[in-house]
Amino acid sequence: MRSVIEYVGADLSRIIEMAWEDRTPFEAIQREFGLDESAVIRLMRQNMKPSSFKLWRERVTGRKTKHLQLRSPDVIRAYCSRQYKRF
Repeated sequence: MRSVIEYVGADLSRIIEMAWEDRTPFEAIQREFGLDESAVIRLMRQNMKPSSFKLWRERVTGRKTKHLQLRSPDVIRAYCSRQYKRF
């Protein structure tokens, strides 16, 4: 597993974006970047204002969509069907 410190620029921004999204499970972040849930939490703590981190932790703690094992088997995607509209 890579250290949290190794991520900069676009990768860091993408990890934070994925962690912030309610529908993206921690397992997807681990699969793409090699960071488990505790490493994502450390990364978020290091790169967010304390108040923003606290709000994020309150929101994602126990959220079914952030963990594949808690998620309904009917959900087969990590984003809303209306999220990436193509014109």
